[in-house]
Amino acid sequence: MKIKPAQIAAFLRQPDGAVRAILVYGPDGGLVRERAKTLARNVLGEDLEDPFRCVTLYGETIAGDPARLADEAAALSLTGGRRVVLIREAGDSVASVFKSFLSEPVGDSLVIAEGGELAKRSTLRKAFEESPAAAALPCYSDEGAGLVGIIEETLRGQGVSVSREACAYLSRSLGSDRSITRTELIKLALYVGDKGTVELDDAMACTADSSALSLDDVANAVGSGDVAMLEKSLERVFLEGVSPIQLFRWTAGHFRRLHFVGGQMAQGMTADGAMAKLKPPLFFKVKDRFRSQLRMWPPERASGALERLTDAERDCKTTGFPAETICHRTLLALAASVRPASRPTQRAR
Repeated sequence: MKIKPAQIAAFLRQPDGAVRAILVYGPDGGLVRERAKTLARNVLGEDLEDPFRCVTLYGETIAGDPARLADEAAALSLTGGRRVVLIREAGDSVASVFKSFLSEPVGDSLVIAEGGELAKRSTLRKAFEESPAAAALPCYSDEGAGLVGIIEETLRGQGVSVSREACAYLSRSLGSDRSITRTELIKLALYVGDKGTVELDDAMACTADSSALSLDDVANAVGSGDVAMLEKSLERVFLEGVSPIQLFRWTAGHFRRLHFVGGQMAQGMTADGAMAKLKPPLFFKVKDRFRSQLRMWPPERASGALERLTDAERDCKTTGFPAETICHRTLLALAASVRPASRPTQRAR
């Protein structure tokens, strides 16, 4: 069974009773762990650490001992109640183990497998999607209205609210990993304290960490056409665990700002006046660089870059090619397309 995005919330509240095993997978490792814990809580309540009712194994363990999965699923709890068998780091190497188990499930335990980013051709995904006794639940990075909802919900839970400008900034800075997002927001709530409301200055002061700065380095290297700097920045952000999808969206956010300011200038506004309208505002240290990029990326070219970034993100999700390769190739091509403002411009596509 394949769980569609619109069905996820209802499934998490009340999984199908016929489902014996659930694969929770995707690039957002924090969200994978959060949803796996939610599913386990449906069976165990708040006692998630009960050693008699919950056992944790790793993919490499059942790959080396395939019978272990069925044995644990069939085991009974000494204290009574249904058990949970949690499999961490599950990948295609254990697809045959799960396919065998799902062909004739034994016992009453709920098996929850945590996986990483699995392509559509993944044999593990297929094993869960094609079995009536299993479900595959994707976990993609928070974005858009969903990310705004997570920001507002988490801060509200800490007793603080958030201004519109601060929320817009946070939605650009966070979202690649649910657990990191929640940790950063809790830290921000503690920073705000009794003031009760997160303002833009608070968000910028508290969440402008090395990861966000690294993402800015990538976006600015693309915008400036600095291929050498882009190569170094991409190597760093991939080592930090940033996903290609987040890189595309962060870079697209940078080009949307270039497109907006360029459009305002085309209507007669000065560069400084147009840049002053950006929310969140530009840091003073990057204003000169942003101004020079405006000459390299007039609105038509910025629009072409945005289209190319959107196409590349779709390719990451649909083609099965390595996402990092698509990301590397696309961003380098955009950076290499930059021409000095004195030369005739051309579309980025």
